[in-house]
Amino acid sequence: MKKDIESLVLKISQLIENGDFDQALVDTEKALVENKNNPDLLNKKGVVLRALGRYDEALECFNKSLQIDPRDLDAS
Repeated sequence: MKKDIESLVLKISQLIENGDFDQALVDTEKALVENKNNPDLLNKKGVVLRALGRYDEALECFNKSLQIDPRDLDAS
């Protein structure tokens, strides 16, 4: 399962790099249904929301990611 999450995080990262924020958000939200406390997915969702100008929601995702893993250096 961990490998599946890693693959999904990589796919979402590629969508973000390509500027496909809407699809990245859809994929991230789908993944979070089954993995709601995954700090990497929460961080990616925060990145996407920030790119979409949804700053308050992005901050919530970053904060939740840090609550789960305070050592997460990627939490933007």
